[in-house]
Amino acid sequence: MLIFNDTEEKAVEKAIAALADMIPLETMQPPHSPALTFPGLEIKLHQRRVLKNGTDISLTRLEYGTLCYLAASPGQVFTKAQIFESVWSMESESCQSNVANVICNLRKKIEPDSGKPTYIKTVLGVGYKFASGE
Repeated sequence: MLIFNDTEEKAVEKAIAALADMIPLETMQPPHSPALTFPGLEIKLHQRRVLKNGTDISLTRLEYGTLCYLAASPGQVFTKAQIFESVWSMESESCQSNVANVICNLRKKIEPDSGKPTYIKTVLGVGYKFASGE
């Protein structure tokens, strides 16, 4: 901590004011909050929120991580092992049922009809992909 007398404090203020005039300052923009937006579904990444038709959906850490992982690359097919390794951050030795359970729970929460998924599609014999919901 620095303690200044009145004269020293005024000198420091003048020096700061002089430096401020010499250093170009940029206008700060509020941070942009990226979101992944699809018909009827919005994922607000910086807020860790998922909205289904404007209503907040409560997701577990693994459900949210899986949704973000798939939705970040719509149309790309991911194996259960890829999803497991990325979201769980572990080696995929017996991941098959874990990923399938999370996908099932996620579909119940975000899909208009979990029996006929719009967003998370199964690619038989391979894994899952995120469709844009159109």
